[in-house]
Amino acid sequence: MKEKDSTNVERVIPAPPHPVERRAPLPGSRPKPDREDPSASARVRAIMASPAYREAVADTDFLSAWETRGPRLELDYLKGELELQHHGVTDAIVVFGSTRLVEPAVARSRLVAAQDALAVSPNDAALAEQVRAAHRALDKSKYYDIARQFGALVGAAPPLAGGGRLAIVTGGGPGAMEAANRGALEAGGKSVGLNISLPREQFPNPYISPELCLRFHYFAVRKMHFLLRARALVAFPGGYGTLDELFETLTLAQTRKIEPLPVILVGEEYWRRVFDVDFLVSEGTIDPEDRELFWFAETADEIWNDILIWRRKSGNPLI
Repeated sequence: MKEKDSTNVERVIPAPPHPVERRAPLPGSRPKPDREDPSASARVRAIMASPAYREAVADTDFLSAWETRGPRLELDYLKGELELQHHGVTDAIVVFGSTRLVEPAVARSRLVAAQDALAVSPNDAALAEQVRAAHRALDKSKYYDIARQFGALVGAAPPLAGGGRLAIVTGGGPGAMEAANRGALEAGGKSVGLNISLPREQFPNPYISPELCLRFHYFAVRKMHFLLRARALVAFPGGYGTLDELFETLTLAQTRKIEPLPVILVGEEYWRRVFDVDFLVSEGTIDPEDRELFWFAETADEIWNDILIWRRKSGNPLI
């Protein structure tokens, strides 16, 4: 194609090439033909089937190796971060609690079943213990309702003072976490679950927004995502997992590795038996001011109102 430039000189400017196709194939675009070497095609197939030939991002054996743990940690963090950013999750109320809590109707049905079994074999000690355990489960089922009510309060909260909306964030499992996710979803709010890969699969509870159910490989990365957006932490009665997250958060706030945030323990009677914070103060293993890093509440309204009051006092209100 002939064109004239600014000096009125006629020059030949080639047409832009096709972005993908070539008129003449490159030499390596076809395998060596068998007519030149009868073993050529078999050799090429063997080469291309070798693990060494896989691109790194498609080589799951390579990505799972001990030596690639660093990139895996980064990817574990990055995927979760990008997903949460994409869906506008900027602030969170984090809820922990036992996976063994069930809603009252389920607890009552389990108690009836245990009692019926014991009635058939009244001298069976194991069945008698099952009845006692079922009674305790029914007593604690009130916390399922409280978590569900609290999730609804957060889910229905108005836009935040700084813009955006608040989200309930849990570990994605059953029990107290299911209840909080359920309440938030029922109220039309964002319901986030940060699940974890375990040797035996942990299914996510059904009340997480599908686009906001993330699964992590590393506990450490998951823990980081819990706190990156946390505006408060609410702990219902729970076991090792709940204690792990609770004490880690208290330690980070105590050392000011993170800015202190409201930490509310639901069910004072339960938590007083789990650990004696006043004993720690009296023994000098923590300072009196460390006792002020958390407090107790009993109802969903108390939890929500306490968070709002604390955040207003901090000069960083939620709504």
